[in-house]
Amino acid sequence: MLGLLESVERDETQSQRQLATELGIALGLLNAYLKRCVRKGLVKMRRAPARRYAYYLTPRGFAEKSRLTIEYLSFSLDFFRQAKADCRQTFDTARRAGLTRIVLAGRSDLAEIALICAFETGVEIVGLVDEAARGSRFMGVPAFDSFERIKEPFDAIVVTDMANGPKSYARAIAALGSEHVLVPKLLRSSTMGTAWS
Repeated sequence: MLGLLESVERDETQSQRQLATELGIALGLLNAYLKRCVRKGLVKMRRAPARRYAYYLTPRGFAEKSRLTIEYLSFSLDFFRQAKADCRQTFDTARRAGLTRIVLAGRSDLAEIALICAFETGVEIVGLVDEAARGSRFMGVPAFDSFERIKEPFDAIVVTDMANGPKSYARAIAALGSEHVLVPKLLRSSTMGTAWS
């Protein structure tokens, strides 16, 4: 909803097809969202040339966009704080166990935060493994599509995959054994909770 309101505010001359493409959603779904916004009084439509419509935000739409932006930023800040605390705790646990050369399993926002925390806690991130990462880099760290492709030695794997955490966890255990695989509390307490071994 926030993305739609921002797009309408930015360019009210966009067609529904252009809006759907920009937001990465199906045209039918965009149409349903627009109708809902019009019903709620957030967006108004007016006819434009060539059998098209122009969409623009109402004062109520501007207020709702502001509310959603604040809500999103608040959630993002809460997530960052929790993720940073969990990553620091995970790396502290690893370091106390003598595990200082770490591989991250999964490209995500959590992986970005883990890289920041690694620097602060004195562990070294050797690489990141993500099935779609063949031959690339992630925030300056080598990225691989499998654990077998990593040439440098590493002591532990920290799961940072927020989309397919249990799958990455299973791959990590197969690669290094369960005693060397760590999962930040944020992932264990998420909706995936029961899928962790």
